[in-house]
Amino acid sequence: MAIVTEHEHEPALLVETMELLAVKPGGLYVDGTVGLGGHAREILARSAPDGRLVAVDRDAEALDRARERPGPWSGRTRFVHGDYRELPEILGGERPDGVFLDLGVSSAQLDTAERGFSFQAEGPLDMRMDRSQGDTAADAVNRLPEDELADVIYRFGEERASRRIARAVAEARRRGPIATTTELAAIVRRAARHGRRPGRPGLDPATRTFQALRIHVNRELEGLAGALAAIAARLAPGGRLAVIAFHSLEDREVKQTFRRLAGEGFHLLTKKPVRPGAEEVSRNPRARSARLRAVERRFEGKEAAA
Repeated sequence: MAIVTEHEHEPALLVETMELLAVKPGGLYVDGTVGLGGHAREILARSAPDGRLVAVDRDAEALDRARERPGPWSGRTRFVHGDYRELPEILGGERPDGVFLDLGVSSAQLDTAERGFSFQAEGPLDMRMDRSQGDTAADAVNRLPEDELADVIYRFGEERASRRIARAVAEARRRGPIATTTELAAIVRRAARHGRRPGRPGLDPATRTFQALRIHVNRELEGLAGALAAIAARLAPGGRLAVIAFHSLEDREVKQTFRRLAGEGFHLLTKKPVRPGAEEVSRNPRARSARLRAVERRFEGKEAAA
């Protein structure tokens, strides 16, 4: 099983995120998608000596891996296996000074073939961030009606060839279940390339379909706007919420939610998303699509509604 080591992993927009969170000693902070713990470690370093961190992730394996890595966790970190959409319940009555969310798939998930997120290596069609529950990508690929599968690929992958791809998948699964990432990728590539000009540059033809299935399986857009608003309402006065999105659908939800919050007792800290520079992208190509936005809770005559 391929595992990303600490020196191989570089958190996206790390410096920019810390600046927008304005991490200070003694504060209470939340990393709602702790992953490999890169952002969480920096939060703990900047909030030392007495800052506290609530580290949450829906992926129990990622949470265990973060906990086991050397780092300044002891005594100042509470690890929670849960979905960031559950943060208001996880926090109880506590009001954090900052909350960070990275809505993308983690490097460990992408680089572990058995998780099924990537078509770069053969693995089972799983794609669940929380492997303790829910249907897998194989369930979706093999069970969804053709029209519904096409809708998923179009809506969440913005794939123009969605109907053609869904038809090819339906034809293939009649011969037997589609079980692996490489098998699905081959089917999608053949269907997506049909009708396109040979040699046309761009993403691997399977990229958008894999994105769509991952979003569908993990319900990544479900309740996102409501969760962001609820988390923001739990912030302490002056507290900040910073969110990194990696595709346009999520970023659109974040942008629209933050703009609404700007009229409800919050200050919009990023009129445009913060993007990685060329130097960071050259070091960490996976950061190239990252978009960082942030808001700050403030008083406007009276405390913002909680």
